[in-house]
Amino acid sequence: MQFSSSTSSLDVIDPTALRRAFGTFATGVTVITTGGPVPHAMTANSFTSVSLDPPLILVCISKDAVMHQHLSASRSFGVSVLGAHQEATARHFANRYRALGPAQFADVEVVRGDVTGVPLIAGAAAFMECDVWRVYDGGDHTIFIGRVVSVSRQDDCDGLLVYRGRYSGIAAELREVPT
Repeated sequence: MQFSSSTSSLDVIDPTALRRAFGTFATGVTVITTGGPVPHAMTANSFTSVSLDPPLILVCISKDAVMHQHLSASRSFGVSVLGAHQEATARHFANRYRALGPAQFADVEVVRGDVTGVPLIAGAAAFMECDVWRVYDGGDHTIFIGRVVSVSRQDDCDGLLVYRGRYSGIAAELREVPT
């Protein structure tokens, strides 16, 4: 087995090497949204389930991201877990040069959350509406923990994945994971 360029804990960790190492962990792709008079959205793969009781999830947002300002000022947010067919949507909301505010949703079909009214991406594999529950410092990111107040999913929609910086659908036969 061969590993490329390693660093020890005594060395300064190269951010590019660290990002590439993180990229070897396949994750699902989400779009995080906030509502209100100036709605905002961003593609994120820093999403994790935290607890079933109470129902909690977390998202990690870079402190220099536009979303950080919106989520910090918001009391609620949405999470749309993208389907395998939604790569274009993931790329759209990852584009730092797209229009902001309501204009960023002009070419994307959205539905309003039943509880919070946040925009959610139509056709997503799953939706969650969340109230901001706790906020923690996470270095150059902030960890937002949301209490899930509404959840919905499509049974016949495979998820979109990102692995090593590339998008992919789930193509292999799925086997149930033991719990």
